[in-house]
Amino acid sequence: MEESTKKSIHEAIGAARASYARGATRPREWRFAQLDAVEALLRENQPQIEGALWTDLRKSPTDSQLTETGSVLTEIGHLRRGMKKWLRPRRISLPVMMRPGKAWVTPEPLGVVLVIAPWNYPVHLMLMPLIGAIAAGNAVVLKPSELAPHVSAVFAELIPRYLDREAIAVIEGGVEETTEILAQPFDHIFYTGNGQVGRVIARAAAEHLTPTTLELGGKSPVWFDDDAHLDAAARRIAWAKYSNAGQTCVAPDYVLTTPDRIAPLTEAIRKAATDMWGEDASRSPDYGRVVNARHHARLVAYLSHGTVVHGGKHDVADRYLAPTILQLPSPAPGVPTPPVMQEEIFGPILPIIPVLSADAAIDYINSGDKPLALYVFSSSEKTRDEFLQRTSSGSVGLDVAMMQIGVPDLPFGGVGPSGMGSYHGEYSIKNFSHLKPVLRKPHLLDLLRFGQPPYSDRIRQMAATRAGSKAGAGQHSSGDTARDAVGARS
Repeated sequence: MEESTKKSIHEAIGAARASYARGATRPREWRFAQLDAVEALLRENQPQIEGALWTDLRKSPTDSQLTETGSVLTEIGHLRRGMKKWLRPRRISLPVMMRPGKAWVTPEPLGVVLVIAPWNYPVHLMLMPLIGAIAAGNAVVLKPSELAPHVSAVFAELIPRYLDREAIAVIEGGVEETTEILAQPFDHIFYTGNGQVGRVIARAAAEHLTPTTLELGGKSPVWFDDDAHLDAAARRIAWAKYSNAGQTCVAPDYVLTTPDRIAPLTEAIRKAATDMWGEDASRSPDYGRVVNARHHARLVAYLSHGTVVHGGKHDVADRYLAPTILQLPSPAPGVPTPPVMQEEIFGPILPIIPVLSADAAIDYINSGDKPLALYVFSSSEKTRDEFLQRTSSGSVGLDVAMMQIGVPDLPFGGVGPSGMGSYHGEYSIKNFSHLKPVLRKPHLLDLLRFGQPPYSDRIRQMAATRAGSKAGAGQHSSGDTARDAVGARS
């Protein structure tokens, strides 16, 4: 890396840190002004942003408005309406021995937040954590994805024009630049991407004991047994899977269903995909492309791991891969698991796997990592409850797929290998804040002294009883303890 590049990285981070240190980001007025600036940036530069998204991912203007800029504008409005309430200190009740007094929890900004964005939704997944960190009162350093270079360049130009250029910085670059950025201390790191890079981020953060939010991925499964709503369920599955050419972290990764349902479900998903993107999706203005040649080659290689029953057409030069359904055999002991079922697919290939029952599906899901999302299309309340109780995932969709991320008051995040931490709305305020506990105890009626040395025999007996006997501990309330302590001292 050139020294000039390294110097510019250090200067940008240093300016953000200095801005936070002098309190520039703490006033509510600054926070609202920056949210207004993000909104103005999106509205006033819509054609330029949509053009960059088309070039990088072949996203149509409508898709860009729905899933990229529109969702951010919705979140800005949600934050504006809720910030005053969410940032208000919260009173905490006190035990008897600490009265009179007052305790509260107050949200405090963490400091300088690093946001490392992915390429698949390069606007949405860069700006959503940005506005959450701003609302919480932080300075922010943004690292757009180099795999969406046109989007990265557009925001590197626009953000300094609209937002506080000292408190909010954009640093472009690839692996070398990211490595240099991660070598610097931050107060929080927010990363969206895959688990392999997430481990790199976590190791770098550990050097400075920096807390992290890791929004990762995983193989989000679908269970289907709702014959009465076959066509409706198939359309919801197809839309969630093939939107953005399957490059969505909460997209259905594979489908589990009973053997007798394989054929009708496959046909229903094929029909739904054709209804949405046509017989030849390459001609649809609303069907995306794989991000680059490397990922395209990876996805095409998966096609040999099963039987292609729909789609499979591809064009390397155009980075096109048709909406595809891949038939796989039932899992069996001793039979190697194909790579398409070992790795997150992150593309428009949907494996459908026969299993004997919902119980077998649950066992199969639990044999792998905890997914970012799980989808259950079932007419049985008992089956829905079984999946809710016996599996663990970042989120669950019942009779719907992917839409849970669009509910402003629901947290978005993973669990275990699919991520840690969550955000959106009030959860963003909590994620990017330290909830600082405060206690004030006036010098009046100081009951605390009754539990201080020198200890009377009764205090020693009380302490020994409560430490050694659960039954004894349960017999005393806070008021009892205070009265006993007063009696012991007197």
